[in-house]
Amino acid sequence: MDAQNPDSNTTNVSPGLPAESPEGQLAATVAERDQLLSEKAELYDRLLRARAEFDNARRRTERERGEYLQFAAMDLVREILPVLDDFERALKVETADKEYAKGVELIYQRLAETLKKMGLEPIETGGQKFDPNLHQAVERVETEDAGDQTILGEFQRGYNFRGRLLRPAMVRVAVKP
Repeated sequence: MDAQNPDSNTTNVSPGLPAESPEGQLAATVAERDQLLSEKAELYDRLLRARAEFDNARRRTERERGEYLQFAAMDLVREILPVLDDFERALKVETADKEYAKGVELIYQRLAETLKKMGLEPIETGGQKFDPNLHQAVERVETEDAGDQTILGEFQRGYNFRGRLLRPAMVRVAVKP
């Protein structure tokens, strides 16, 4: 402090500018505080939105990954179905070698059980009503012996995989003459 200069007590006052009044300084401080609170609220809102966006993206990615794995397995099972059909046809053929037939049946049962564990379910057709969502009508037979739109026989078995239609059953359907 300079004893000769009585104005040396004031700090941060530029020469030639009037010193602000305490009320003006308080108003400026309150305005700055309000601005900082507003910025804080905006930043907090952006943080919450970014966090929610991240959580949604994570859930979506997990769901898409699960669906991808499910559909990858579905494609694999779809490719194996003709082999299962071949085993079923082989089991219907009479053979003189009973041990060979028993071996084919064991292989078929093992394959069918493995596919069942993965989620493969055969579609029941015997005596059922025709459902175009589950069945494909390959032949229509006019008859009085069965009800209209009743399935009379199955050409190829249909399957659901984990609740979704994998392959429709090819069936013979009764119709009224």
